[in-house]
Amino acid sequence: MRLTTNHLRYYLIGLLLVVFSCKEQVAPTAPPPQIQVMQVIQRDVPLQRDFVGQIYGLQDIPIRARVEGYLKGIHFEEGRPVKKGQLLYTIDSQPFEADVASMDNKVAEAYTYLVNAESELERYKPLAEINAVSKSDLDRTQASRDAAEASWRAAKANLEMAQINLSYCSIKSPINGLIGKTSARQGEFVGRDPNPVILNEVSRVDSIRIEFFLTESDFLAIYREILAEHEDSASYSPKQGENLSLILADGSVYGERGHVEFADRNVDASTGSILIQASFPNPRGLLRPGMFARVRVDFETVKNGILVPQRCVKELQGQHSVFVVDSDNTVKEQQVTATNKINDLWLITEGLEADDRIVLDGMQKVATGMKVTPVNAVYQSQIKEQG
Repeated sequence: MRLTTNHLRYYLIGLLLVVFSCKEQVAPTAPPPQIQVMQVIQRDVPLQRDFVGQIYGLQDIPIRARVEGYLKGIHFEEGRPVKKGQLLYTIDSQPFEADVASMDNKVAEAYTYLVNAESELERYKPLAEINAVSKSDLDRTQASRDAAEASWRAAKANLEMAQINLSYCSIKSPINGLIGKTSARQGEFVGRDPNPVILNEVSRVDSIRIEFFLTESDFLAIYREILAEHEDSASYSPKQGENLSLILADGSVYGERGHVEFADRNVDASTGSILIQASFPNPRGLLRPGMFARVRVDFETVKNGILVPQRCVKELQGQHSVFVVDSDNTVKEQQVTATNKINDLWLITEGLEADDRIVLDGMQKVATGMKVTPVNAVYQSQIKEQG
């Protein structure tokens, strides 16, 4: 058969089409994208809550001027420790010394009257026995003697009160503790408003008290935990366990653990909260009255809890989910139950197992059913855990 030029042309075009179609069929497909994945974190997880509290001394004793007068002396260094019985202030004592002298004279005078009345009574008694004086005269003499004794006792009581007032001119520390800034200076008239009645305050700070408030729901949760752990709740003492830690204003964790001293008897109806008082040792004197700190309460410990980074969890209308990569490297969106935030992690109670792998980065690039090339990564928390 004789080939024409047109036949040859058509033959070459067909050959080229076959070659190009074969090349398209053998072209390699793109590999699955690389996605960073991590294995979920499994460990014991302590469940904690923080509450803002105010610090007080174990004892905070106000130093008062119990008598009026001019402040004569200040006998301590402000902000320094003082001992029980140490002299702190002296008030001008001259008026009170004069009162003591006057009362002492009145006691002596009353005693003289009493001695005379007793002598008179002793003379009348034998005379009354022989009817030399009337019975009414004897009764009158007895009454005079009794009145003289009552006057003498009243004078003695007035003398004791004057001596007590004189002793108030020397104001001493009632406890070992730390004294603050004085509210009055030497030469001021004290003991009557508007001048200071409370001159200072001494605080015992080898241990401190901290007061904070729990909502009704938090209080019920803690108390139910106590009931679950202690069958005899009536005999339970909060001091049996030191389950409190303290977070200071600079974010540091205080080195000593504390315990609850007591819960108030009632819930404040206006705030719906209940007052809790706790105590912490303060051997180095780091904590001072008036400070604010966060009290961290240990509620319970979840054994072998499952944790995932918060950035790996999708939240939509209150529902939480993560992307899980199975053994075939296929992505699946998994619904989970996220209950507590632990720093920058979520505690997962349902939906994940300890050996599950989840997508760490590139969540916007994946979808259910997608094949991926997993790149194993270790999550580094950006928040330093406290406690």
